[in-house]
Amino acid sequence: MQAQQTKAKGLPGTVVAHQASHAKVYIGSPSIAILPNGDYLAAHDFFGEDSSEWTATKTAIYRSKNRGEAWKLETEIMGAFWSSLFVHKNNIYLLGTDRHFGNVVIRKSTDNGTHWTEPRDENSGLLLTGEYHTSAVPVVVYEGRIWRALETASGVEPDWGKRFGAMMISAPANTDLLKAANWTTSHSLPYHSAYLNGNFNGWLEGNAVVAPNGEIYNILRVDDKTSLTEKVALVSVDKNGLLASFDQNKDFVDFPGGSKKFTIRYDQVSASYWALVNNVPERHREAYHGQNPSLIRNTLSLISSSDLRNWTIRKEVLHHPNADHYGFQYADWVIDGNDLIFLSRTTWPDSNFEAGNSRQSKYLTFHKIFDFRALLNV
Repeated sequence: MQAQQTKAKGLPGTVVAHQASHAKVYIGSPSIAILPNGDYLAAHDFFGEDSSEWTATKTAIYRSKNRGEAWKLETEIMGAFWSSLFVHKNNIYLLGTDRHFGNVVIRKSTDNGTHWTEPRDENSGLLLTGEYHTSAVPVVVYEGRIWRALETASGVEPDWGKRFGAMMISAPANTDLLKAANWTTSHSLPYHSAYLNGNFNGWLEGNAVVAPNGEIYNILRVDDKTSLTEKVALVSVDKNGLLASFDQNKDFVDFPGGSKKFTIRYDQVSASYWALVNNVPERHREAYHGQNPSLIRNTLSLISSSDLRNWTIRKEVLHHPNADHYGFQYADWVIDGNDLIFLSRTTWPDSNFEAGNSRQSKYLTFHKIFDFRALLNV
Protein backbone atom coordinates (compact mmCIF):
# COMPACT_ATOMS: atom_id res chain seq x y z
CA MET A 1 0.00 0.00 0.00
CA GLN A 2 1.28 3.46 -0.92
CA ALA A 3 0.19 6.98 -0.15
CA GLN A 4 -1.20 9.29 -2.80
CA GLN A 5 -2.97 6.64 -4.86
CA THR A 6 -5.51 7.65 -7.47
CA LYS A 7 -8.22 9.71 -5.83
CA ALA A 8 -11.79 8.47 -6.22
CA LYS A 9 -14.25 10.78 -7.94
CA GLY A 10 -15.63 13.38 -5.55
CA LEU A 11 -13.57 12.23 -2.57
CA PRO A 12 -12.87 15.27 -0.35
CA GLY A 13 -9.49 16.02 1.18
CA THR A 14 -6.01 14.72 0.44
CA VAL A 15 -5.49 10.97 0.31
CA VAL A 16 -2.92 9.81 2.88
CA ALA A 17 -3.56 6.08 2.49
CA HIS A 18 -5.82 3.85 0.41
CA GLN A 19 -6.51 0.17 1.00
CA ALA A 20 -7.23 -0.70 -2.63
CA SER A 21 -8.50 -4.28 -2.70
CA HIS A 22 -11.61 -6.43 -2.45
CA ALA A 23 -10.32 -7.92 0.81
CA LYS A 24 -12.24 -7.20 3.99
CA VAL A 25 -9.41 -5.11 5.40
CA TYR A 26 -10.19 -1.53 6.36
CA ILE A 27 -8.34 1.56 7.61
CA GLY A 28 -8.90 2.44 11.27
CA SER A 29 -7.75 4.55 14.21
CA PRO A 30 -6.45 7.75 12.55
CA SER A 31 -3.98 9.70 14.67
CA ILE A 32 -2.12 12.90 13.81
CA ALA A 33 0.72 14.88 15.41
CA ILE A 34 2.84 17.90 14.53
CA LEU A 35 6.51 17.18 15.15
CA PRO A 36 9.09 19.60 16.61
CA ASN A 37 10.65 19.98 13.13
CA GLY A 38 7.27 20.97 11.63
CA ASP A 39 6.53 17.67 9.87
CA TYR A 40 3.06 16.17 10.17
CA LEU A 41 2.95 12.52 11.26
CA ALA A 42 -0.10 10.33 10.60
CA ALA A 43 -0.87 6.84 11.86
CA HIS A 44 -3.57 4.27 11.18
CA ASP A 45 -4.14 0.57 11.77
CA PHE A 46 -5.98 -2.15 9.84
CA PHE A 47 -9.13 -4.01 10.88
CA GLY A 48 -11.74 -6.30 9.36
CA GLU A 49 -12.46 -9.98 8.76
CA ASP A 50 -9.39 -10.47 6.55
CA SER A 51 -7.01 -8.49 8.77
CA SER A 52 -4.78 -9.76 11.58
CA GLU A 53 -6.30 -7.45 14.21
CA TRP A 54 -6.83 -10.31 16.69
CA THR A 55 -3.26 -11.64 16.48
CA ALA A 56 -0.46 -9.39 15.20
CA THR A 57 -1.91 -6.35 13.51
CA LYS A 58 0.16 -3.42 12.28
CA THR A 59 0.06 0.36 12.29
CA ALA A 60 1.29 2.39 9.32
CA ILE A 61 3.12 5.70 9.88
CA TYR A 62 3.05 8.43 7.22
CA ARG A 63 4.94 11.72 7.02
CA SER A 64 4.20 15.04 5.34
CA LYS A 65 6.98 17.60 4.96
CA ASN A 66 4.75 20.22 3.33
CA ARG A 67 1.92 20.71 5.83
CA GLY A 68 -0.31 17.96 4.50
CA GLU A 69 -0.10 18.55 0.75
CA ALA A 70 1.65 15.22 0.13
CA TRP A 71 2.29 12.15 2.27
CA LYS A 72 4.83 9.33 2.20
CA LEU A 73 4.78 5.99 4.01
CA GLU A 74 7.53 6.18 6.66
CA THR A 75 7.33 2.80 8.37
CA GLU A 76 5.00 0.02 9.51
CA ILE A 77 4.93 -1.17 13.12
CA MET A 78 3.86 -4.71 13.96
CA GLY A 79 1.87 -5.27 17.12
CA ALA A 80 0.32 -1.80 17.34
CA PHE A 81 -3.45 -1.24 17.36
CA TRP A 82 -5.90 1.48 18.53
CA SER A 83 -2.92 3.78 19.10
CA SER A 84 -2.34 7.51 19.72
CA LEU A 85 0.61 9.55 18.51
CA PHE A 86 1.83 12.25 20.88
CA VAL A 87 4.90 14.45 21.32
CA HIS A 88 6.58 14.79 24.72
CA LYS A 89 9.95 16.41 25.44
CA ASN A 90 10.82 16.39 21.72
CA ASN A 91 10.29 12.63 21.45
CA ILE A 92 7.41 10.92 19.66
CA TYR A 93 5.31 8.24 21.36
CA LEU A 94 2.73 5.73 20.16
CA LEU A 95 0.41 4.40 22.89
CA GLY A 96 -2.32 1.81 22.42
CA THR A 97 -2.76 -1.96 22.43
CA ASP A 98 -0.81 -4.69 20.66
CA ARG A 99 -3.95 -6.24 19.09
CA HIS A 100 -7.74 -6.30 19.40
CA PHE A 101 -8.46 -6.63 23.15
CA GLY A 102 -4.73 -6.92 23.82
CA ASN A 103 -2.04 -5.63 26.15
CA VAL A 104 -1.40 -1.90 26.61
CA VAL A 105 1.91 -0.90 25.03
CA ILE A 106 3.88 2.29 24.38
CA ARG A 107 6.67 2.94 21.88
CA LYS A 108 9.14 5.82 21.60
CA SER A 109 10.88 7.41 18.63
CA THR A 110 13.86 9.73 19.02
CA ASP A 111 14.24 10.43 15.27
CA ASN A 112 10.85 11.99 14.45
CA GLY A 113 9.01 8.75 13.79
CA THR A 114 11.34 6.74 11.57
CA HIS A 115 12.50 4.16 14.12
CA TRP A 116 10.59 2.97 17.19
CA THR A 117 11.35 1.04 20.36
CA GLU A 118 9.83 -2.40 20.84
CA PRO A 119 7.69 -3.14 23.96
CA ARG A 120 9.20 -6.48 24.99
CA ASP A 121 8.75 -6.26 28.76
CA GLU A 122 7.77 -3.99 31.64
CA ASN A 123 10.95 -1.94 31.20
CA SER A 124 10.57 -1.30 27.47
CA GLY A 125 6.93 -0.34 26.98
CA LEU A 126 4.69 -3.24 28.04
CA LEU A 127 2.47 -1.30 30.45
CA LEU A 128 -0.49 -3.61 31.18
CA THR A 129 -1.20 -7.23 30.32
CA GLY A 130 -4.71 -8.53 29.78
CA GLU A 131 -7.69 -7.49 27.68
CA TYR A 132 -7.97 -3.77 26.92
CA HIS A 133 -9.83 -1.53 24.49
CA THR A 134 -9.20 2.03 23.32
CA SER A 135 -8.76 4.14 20.19
CA ALA A 136 -6.58 7.01 18.97
CA VAL A 137 -7.65 9.29 21.82
CA PRO A 138 -5.93 12.36 23.31
CA VAL A 139 -2.97 12.33 25.68
CA VAL A 140 -2.98 15.27 28.11
CA VAL A 141 -0.21 16.71 30.31
CA TYR A 142 -1.57 18.36 33.45
CA GLU A 143 0.01 19.26 36.80
CA GLY A 144 3.13 17.28 36.06
CA ARG A 145 1.40 14.10 34.93
CA ILE A 146 0.53 12.51 31.59
CA TRP A 147 -3.06 11.27 31.34
CA ARG A 148 -4.57 8.77 28.89
CA ALA A 149 -7.98 7.08 28.97
CA LEU A 150 -8.70 3.49 27.97
CA GLU A 151 -11.07 0.64 28.81
CA THR A 152 -10.77 -2.77 30.35
CA ALA A 153 -12.35 -5.36 28.03
CA SER A 154 -12.74 -8.23 30.47
CA GLY A 155 -16.08 -7.44 32.07
CA VAL A 156 -18.59 -10.02 33.27
CA GLU A 157 -20.84 -9.26 30.30
CA PRO A 158 -19.19 -10.73 27.17
CA ASP A 159 -20.96 -8.51 24.63
CA TRP A 160 -19.27 -5.61 22.83
CA GLY A 161 -19.75 -2.42 24.84
CA LYS A 162 -21.03 -4.19 27.92
CA ARG A 163 -17.62 -5.77 28.54
CA PHE A 164 -15.88 -2.37 28.75
CA GLY A 165 -14.84 -0.65 31.98
CA ALA A 166 -13.88 3.04 31.94
CA MET A 167 -10.44 3.78 33.36
CA MET A 168 -7.47 6.15 33.20
CA ILE A 169 -3.71 5.63 33.26
CA SER A 170 -1.24 8.35 34.21
CA ALA A 171 2.46 8.84 34.86
CA PRO A 172 4.77 11.63 36.10
CA ALA A 173 5.73 13.64 33.03
CA ASN A 174 9.43 13.66 33.92
CA THR A 175 9.84 9.87 34.20
CA ASP A 176 10.69 7.13 31.72
CA LEU A 177 7.34 6.46 30.04
CA LEU A 178 8.51 3.05 28.81
CA LYS A 179 8.69 1.69 32.36
CA ALA A 180 5.42 0.17 33.55
CA ALA A 181 6.26 0.90 37.20
CA ASN A 182 5.99 4.64 36.51
CA TRP A 183 2.35 4.38 35.46
CA THR A 184 -0.66 4.53 37.78
CA THR A 185 -3.92 2.82 36.86
CA SER A 186 -7.29 3.98 38.14
CA HIS A 187 -9.92 1.44 39.05
CA SER A 188 -12.36 0.81 36.21
CA LEU A 189 -16.07 1.61 36.20
CA PRO A 190 -18.01 -1.28 34.64
CA TYR A 191 -21.12 -1.42 32.52
CA HIS A 192 -24.36 -0.82 34.42
CA SER A 193 -27.58 -2.14 32.88
CA ALA A 194 -29.84 0.37 34.66
CA TYR A 195 -28.25 3.48 33.16
CA LEU A 196 -30.34 5.55 30.71
CA ASN A 197 -33.53 3.74 31.71
CA GLY A 198 -32.05 0.43 30.65
CA ASN A 199 -30.93 1.66 27.22
CA PHE A 200 -27.24 1.93 28.11
CA ASN A 201 -25.11 -0.50 26.08
CA GLY A 202 -21.67 0.59 27.21
CA TRP A 203 -19.09 3.37 27.19
CA LEU A 204 -15.87 3.43 25.25
CA GLU A 205 -13.10 5.42 23.54
CA GLY A 206 -12.70 7.85 26.43
CA ASN A 207 -10.93 11.20 26.16
CA ALA A 208 -8.70 12.58 28.92
CA VAL A 209 -9.78 16.22 29.37
CA VAL A 210 -9.02 18.85 32.01
CA ALA A 211 -12.22 20.66 33.05
CA PRO A 212 -12.40 24.44 33.66
CA ASN A 213 -12.26 23.86 37.43
CA GLY A 214 -9.12 21.72 37.10
CA GLU A 215 -10.94 18.43 37.52
CA ILE A 216 -9.77 15.56 35.31
CA TYR A 217 -12.48 13.96 33.20
CA ASN A 218 -12.64 10.81 31.17
CA ILE A 219 -15.26 11.76 28.57
CA LEU A 220 -16.63 8.65 26.90
CA ARG A 221 -18.69 7.75 23.89
CA VAL A 222 -22.04 6.30 25.02
CA ASP A 223 -23.85 3.54 23.16
CA ASP A 224 -27.64 3.99 23.25
CA LYS A 225 -29.34 2.62 20.16
CA THR A 226 -32.77 4.07 20.98
CA SER A 227 -32.29 7.83 20.63
CA LEU A 228 -30.91 10.33 18.11
CA THR A 229 -30.31 12.68 21.06
CA GLU A 230 -26.81 11.41 21.70
CA LYS A 231 -24.88 11.65 24.94
CA VAL A 232 -21.43 11.30 26.45
CA ALA A 233 -20.42 10.28 29.96
CA LEU A 234 -18.25 12.52 32.14
CA VAL A 235 -16.29 10.29 34.51
CA SER A 236 -14.25 12.14 37.14
CA VAL A 237 -10.75 10.95 38.06
CA ASP A 238 -8.95 12.16 41.18
CA LYS A 239 -5.61 13.94 40.77
CA ASN A 240 -3.71 10.91 42.06
CA GLY A 241 -5.07 8.93 39.13
CA LEU A 242 -6.57 6.22 41.33
CA LEU A 243 -10.25 6.91 41.95
CA ALA A 244 -12.87 7.22 39.18
CA SER A 245 -16.43 8.31 39.93
CA PHE A 246 -19.66 8.84 37.99
CA ASP A 247 -23.14 10.12 38.84
CA GLN A 248 -25.74 8.90 36.36
CA ASN A 249 -28.11 11.70 37.36
CA LYS A 250 -25.83 14.53 36.20
CA ASP A 251 -22.90 13.09 34.26
CA PHE A 252 -24.66 11.90 31.12
CA VAL A 253 -24.45 15.02 28.94
CA ASP A 254 -26.13 15.78 25.60
CA PHE A 255 -23.43 15.80 22.93
CA PRO A 256 -23.91 15.79 19.14
CA GLY A 257 -22.41 12.58 17.77
CA GLY A 258 -21.83 11.13 21.22
CA SER A 259 -22.52 7.56 20.10
CA LYS A 260 -19.53 7.64 17.72
CA LYS A 261 -15.82 8.13 18.40
CA PHE A 262 -14.71 11.76 18.85
CA THR A 263 -11.63 13.74 19.90
CA ILE A 264 -11.95 16.62 22.39
CA ARG A 265 -9.08 19.06 22.87
CA TYR A 266 -8.77 22.40 24.67
CA ASP A 267 -7.58 25.52 22.85
CA GLN A 268 -6.05 28.13 25.15
CA VAL A 269 -6.30 30.93 22.57
CA SER A 270 -10.09 30.73 22.31
CA ALA A 271 -10.54 29.38 25.86
CA SER A 272 -12.79 26.73 24.35
CA TYR A 273 -13.03 22.98 24.02
CA TRP A 274 -13.42 21.71 20.47
CA ALA A 275 -14.43 18.38 18.96
CA LEU A 276 -15.05 16.85 15.55
CA VAL A 277 -18.18 14.70 15.68
CA ASN A 278 -20.52 12.59 13.55
CA ASN A 279 -23.70 14.40 14.51
CA VAL A 280 -27.12 13.65 13.05
CA PRO A 281 -28.25 16.99 11.52
CA GLU A 282 -31.66 18.27 12.53
CA ARG A 283 -32.76 18.30 8.88
CA HIS A 284 -32.27 14.53 8.69
CA ARG A 285 -33.76 13.45 12.00
CA GLU A 286 -37.14 12.54 10.60
CA ALA A 287 -35.56 10.36 7.91
CA TYR A 288 -33.33 8.61 10.46
CA HIS A 289 -35.99 8.20 13.14
CA GLY A 290 -35.73 4.82 14.83
CA GLN A 291 -32.28 4.04 13.45
CA ASN A 292 -29.18 3.24 15.48
CA PRO A 293 -27.34 6.59 15.68
CA SER A 294 -23.91 4.95 16.03
CA LEU A 295 -24.13 3.80 12.40
CA ILE A 296 -24.89 7.29 11.00
CA ARG A 297 -21.46 8.68 10.11
CA ASN A 298 -22.02 10.60 6.88
CA THR A 299 -21.77 14.05 8.51
CA LEU A 300 -18.72 15.48 10.28
CA SER A 301 -19.14 18.71 12.22
CA LEU A 302 -16.99 20.95 14.39
CA ILE A 303 -18.48 21.75 17.80
CA SER A 304 -17.28 23.78 20.78
CA SER A 305 -17.97 24.32 24.46
CA SER A 306 -16.73 26.51 27.29
CA ASP A 307 -17.71 24.09 30.07
CA LEU A 308 -17.82 20.54 28.57
CA ARG A 309 -21.55 20.29 29.33
CA ASN A 310 -23.09 22.61 26.76
CA TRP A 311 -22.02 22.17 23.15
CA THR A 312 -22.67 24.26 20.03
CA ILE A 313 -22.32 23.11 16.42
CA ARG A 314 -20.01 25.63 14.71
CA LYS A 315 -19.62 24.20 11.21
CA GLU A 316 -20.69 21.22 9.14
CA VAL A 317 -17.31 20.24 7.71
CA LEU A 318 -18.09 17.16 5.58
CA HIS A 319 -21.34 15.56 4.46
CA HIS A 320 -22.66 13.02 1.98
CA PRO A 321 -26.40 12.32 1.69
CA ASN A 322 -25.91 8.53 1.68
CA ALA A 323 -25.51 7.31 5.26
CA ASP A 324 -25.40 3.63 4.28
CA HIS A 325 -22.24 3.63 2.14
CA TYR A 326 -20.32 6.80 3.10
CA GLY A 327 -18.63 7.95 6.29
CA PHE A 328 -16.18 10.52 7.68
CA GLN A 329 -15.39 8.96 11.03
CA TYR A 330 -12.91 8.63 13.88
CA ALA A 331 -11.51 12.07 13.08
CA ASP A 332 -8.38 13.02 15.00
CA TRP A 333 -7.20 16.61 14.96
CA VAL A 334 -4.65 19.12 16.23
CA ILE A 335 -4.21 22.88 15.93
CA ASP A 336 -1.56 24.40 13.66
CA GLY A 337 -1.48 28.15 14.22
CA ASN A 338 -4.89 29.53 13.24
CA ASP A 339 -5.97 26.33 11.50
CA LEU A 340 -7.35 22.99 12.62
CA ILE A 341 -5.95 19.99 10.75
CA PHE A 342 -7.46 16.53 10.90
CA LEU A 343 -7.48 12.99 9.59
CA SER A 344 -10.62 11.08 8.70
CA ARG A 345 -11.22 7.37 8.42
CA THR A 346 -13.23 7.78 5.22
CA THR A 347 -15.69 5.38 3.63
CA TRP A 348 -15.99 6.16 -0.07
CA PRO A 349 -16.30 3.86 -3.12
CA ASP A 350 -13.43 3.31 -5.53
CA SER A 351 -13.15 1.37 -8.78
CA ASN A 352 -12.76 -1.93 -6.89
CA PHE A 353 -15.02 -1.54 -3.91
CA GLU A 354 -18.34 -0.18 -2.68
CA ALA A 355 -18.80 -0.33 1.07
CA GLY A 356 -21.52 -2.53 2.48
CA ASN A 357 -21.88 -0.10 5.38
CA SER A 358 -20.47 3.20 6.63
CA ARG A 359 -17.77 1.54 8.74
CA GLN A 360 -15.98 -0.18 5.85
CA SER A 361 -13.40 2.56 5.37
CA LYS A 362 -10.78 2.14 2.65
CA TYR A 363 -9.31 5.67 2.84
CA LEU A 364 -7.34 7.80 5.26
CA THR A 365 -7.84 11.44 4.24
CA PHE A 366 -6.31 14.72 5.44
CA HIS A 367 -8.27 17.96 5.80
CA LYS A 368 -7.85 21.49 7.09
CA ILE A 369 -10.28 24.02 8.58
CA PHE A 370 -8.79 27.47 8.05
CA ASP A 371 -9.08 30.14 10.76
CA PHE A 372 -11.37 27.87 12.80
CA ARG A 373 -11.61 30.20 15.81
CA ALA A 374 -13.53 32.73 13.69
CA LEU A 375 -16.43 30.26 13.79
CA LEU A 376 -17.08 31.32 17.39
CA ASN A 377 -18.33 34.64 16.03
CA VAL A 378 -20.62 33.23 13.33
